[in-house]
Amino acid sequence: MTAPKGKYAWTATVGEKGQIVIPKQARDIFEIKPGDTLLILGDEECGIAIPPKGAFTELFNVAFQEKDGERD
Repeated sequence: MTAPKGKYAWTATVGEKGQIVIPKQARDIFEIKPGDTLLILGDEECGIAIPPKGAFTELFNVAFQEKDGERD
């Protein structure tokens, strides 16, 4: 089975402390470096998703942007 271009699948094992290791190929493709913060989303029916690096910043900016005429 050949994956569509730009689509990937990996496996990771959960350690005793609940940690997972992101496969090297995934870290390289998505430029994940030590110390990076990743956003993890969960849905009990659909599972867990890790959005692309930078999604946290985008989500934060949308959630906390000032609306016209509003200030703290």
